[in-house]
Amino acid sequence: MTNATTEQFWQTYLTTLSATDRQSASERGYQAEAWGDNPALADELGTLIAAGTKTATCGALWEYEAEGDPLPTVGLLTVVLNGAGEPLCIVETIEVTIRPYNEVDAQFAFEEGEDDRSLPSWREGHRRYFTRTLAQIDRHFDEAMPLVCERFRLLYPS
Repeated sequence: MTNATTEQFWQTYLTTLSATDRQSASERGYQAEAWGDNPALADELGTLIAAGTKTATCGALWEYEAEGDPLPTVGLLTVVLNGAGEPLCIVETIEVTIRPYNEVDAQFAFEEGEDDRSLPSWREGHRRYFTRTLAQIDRHFDEAMPLVCERFRLLYPS
């Protein structure tokens, strides 16, 4: 989802970089997306990301496969959008792993930055989320389902 406002945000970010870093970022380009499956969740998650609280996320591998979307890769630059499609910040993916839902650990849950940041609240919140989103691709939540677990760092504004 790219629009003139997002492109201007990106261009402003580029002006904060050295010439070498600006060239590298320009060559890599960016994706722009709101996180979550509804505007309210996109606002909530986007605020956590922009504050530096949320430094990890995950998605069901089954959804990537069903939608034909490429998996995130290290170095991916993302303009994080709020629920109205407005840019909030830019992050860079620093790690991508695939692991079963039931093998996500407390450290990853803490880095996701949601609720009370505990593993039990992560499990409950993500069970509800995946139950809701997987139904759209005729799949069902499964504790052994593969997740694409991504860590990222906040680049702009920092």
